[in-house]
Amino acid sequence: MVSRVRVWLNRTYAENVFFMDQLRRNPSDRAVEIHATHGDPDSPVLAAADTADLEPEGLSPAAYVEYALDQCARRGIDVFVPRLHQSAIVAHRAEFEAVGTALLAPPPEAVAVFEDKVIAYEAVQAIGVPVPPWFRVRSADELVAAVEQLEADGHKACFKPASGAGGVGFRVVTRAPFSLVHLSGFPSPYVPLDLVVETLEQADEPVDWLVMPRLEQPEVSVDCLTGPDNRVRLAIGRTKNGRRRGFTQHEQWLEPARRIAEGFGLHYLSNIQFRMFGERPVLMDVNTRPAGGLHQLSLCGVNAPWAAVQLALGEDPGEISPPFLGQDYTVVSGPRPLRPASLPQQRVEQAEPLLPAVPAPVEAVEAAAGALPL
Repeated sequence: MVSRVRVWLNRTYAENVFFMDQLRRNPSDRAVEIHATHGDPDSPVLAAADTADLEPEGLSPAAYVEYALDQCARRGIDVFVPRLHQSAIVAHRAEFEAVGTALLAPPPEAVAVFEDKVIAYEAVQAIGVPVPPWFRVRSADELVAAVEQLEADGHKACFKPASGAGGVGFRVVTRAPFSLVHLSGFPSPYVPLDLVVETLEQADEPVDWLVMPRLEQPEVSVDCLTGPDNRVRLAIGRTKNGRRRGFTQHEQWLEPARRIAEGFGLHYLSNIQFRMFGERPVLMDVNTRPAGGLHQLSLCGVNAPWAAVQLALGEDPGEISPPFLGQDYTVVSGPRPLRPASLPQQRVEQAEPLLPAVPAPVEAVEAAAGALPL
């Protein structure tokens, strides 16, 4: 009799409820139990798990590693998919193996390269993968110089944190003065340069930004599954052009993604993103974790989460090619149940009888990568 597999996801994206669904519907018909932890009691990931815990707040990376080791030992975790404090956790891989847990994450050297976008761009450029022009800025003067250089070359400038994920902190620089245009409609990523400069000049500490030209669509995210032998088992591109999504197996996207995944040892699941700079694709970002939209590969007949768990357990799934490419699609929100809400603390002097707790509401989960907060 084949034993069940116990998988833990820590403080992950809400969209990974679909990752969990795919693990349970695996083609091996293997029993899977999922443990989830999060800092938000209303995370739909907690409701979707078989067992769940609230994570303690304020732990240092080192303290979090101790917490994670305890969770793995007490819960009998076979495969741990770390998102929060990934770099600290992978540095202790041997300790997790000692308690019987395999880490579904790259080695620390690979994680370190892609934590800093400047280091990442320099590294991938050295192996022949094209990157856009970029400037690292820490002050108002450096920002203005970078923007002026990009504009002189005919580009629209944008900036984002040198370290970060999910598009957090991304802004597009505009010369238009702040006006009611910026206050009408939905919030926009456009920010007037003069306001950004004024803010930097008044700030108490420097920023650490990457300034670069705004890249054009399509955006192509290549989901890769790579073994500990540095050989890619699966690579499928997910295309995004406005609302329209689709899939591609074109080598202009897959070849540089494979080169990065194999060259830097991005073991297990990674996501490598490209956009257009002029007439050629260039690297935009590398995620050393499963993408929030990974489940969309099911439209191509592929269960990537389960193949990754197999690989982590030493059960090599072999080369995986999609049997077909799914039709173009879009993403919409849908309801997911939450864990029951506890009745708020009642005042002792309250005279009226307490009303029974009402059923908890549902939370809409956006099926686009990174669309919901953690």
